[in-house]
Amino acid sequence: MTIKIISRATWGAKPWNGAPATVSLSKRTEFFVHYDGGTPITRTGYAIMRAIEAGHINQGWSGVGYNFVIDQAGNIYEGRGWTLQGAHCPNHNISGIGVQIAIGGDQAPSAKALAACRALYEEACRKTGRTLAKRGHRDGFATACPGTRLYTWVQAGMPAGDYDAAPDPGGSLPGSGSSSGAARYQVTINGLAYGYGAKGTQVTKVGQALVRKGFSRHYTSGPGPTWTDADTLNYQDFQESLGYSGTAADGVPGKTSLKKLLGTLPSKVTAKPTPPFPGRGKFGPGKSNASVTLLGQQLVRKGFGRFYTQGPGPRWSDADRKNVEAFQRAQGWTGSDADGIPGPETWKRLFA
Repeated sequence: MTIKIISRATWGAKPWNGAPATVSLSKRTEFFVHYDGGTPITRTGYAIMRAIEAGHINQGWSGVGYNFVIDQAGNIYEGRGWTLQGAHCPNHNISGIGVQIAIGGDQAPSAKALAACRALYEEACRKTGRTLAKRGHRDGFATACPGTRLYTWVQAGMPAGDYDAAPDPGGSLPGSGSSSGAARYQVTINGLAYGYGAKGTQVTKVGQALVRKGFSRHYTSGPGPTWTDADTLNYQDFQESLGYSGTAADGVPGKTSLKKLLGTLPSKVTAKPTPPFPGRGKFGPGKSNASVTLLGQQLVRKGFGRFYTQGPGPRWSDADRKNVEAFQRAQGWTGSDADGIPGPETWKRLFA
């Protein structure tokens, strides 16, 4: 059986605040099951790990104290992994591999979570070459952890159905997010990306619209072309103002809310391919052809048409030469490189 473990790099772990000690697998003799405490977990995806990490760092630990964490979807996340000493159970952090199933209070563990935990246990036994003792946190320390439901399961021998690796929840499932709770996934609407990490003018337009409507309290330097947690949190405020709640107000746009914010749904504009350079012989005094017209029209679109008095046309004129020269000088060229006659590089840059 092959198990799938989501690495620290994938879920976005911070660098260790003082690397934990390395422990040989030969010293591992126990497998400890934990839960999160008295409060049910509502986060999903990578947000679970970032929240655990933030809490453990606040406790003064190097980072996540468990060796692994398992969510209700059956995803297995790397905390300290197989070789680093845990911080999950005093006097058992070397001998014990600590695994948290991400539930709290009276939450019932899902069948997928239990199957993943059992599969991880079997992998731990395989790696250590021995049958590890099955423990609940309370077996090593005076605590209510891992709660009545999980502890009963551990005492029953950790029975579980077949393990089936859950899909990576990272950038694709709603609810994955930062330690601040901001969702960190993207959606595509009319060919344009929105959500954490998306880039482009469409992102700037969303931010500017949020500012205009009064939803900007999370910005510290104003909206820009890269979608950040601040954009998500501001958009979440906007969604909630529309009466949305739950996953419908996680700060990532849907078509309806985006149209209400912008008044329309922007579409991706597909850039036209650069027309092939027709050759220098098409340009200059006495020349008249479609390439001269095409050149002039592109000069106007690029903002270099000020010498035209009647607009570009097929017959080469001194206005064409002056406009081309102005464009060439804008590239930093001088002398013969700015002679007003387009060459291959002038053409390429003009149509870029």
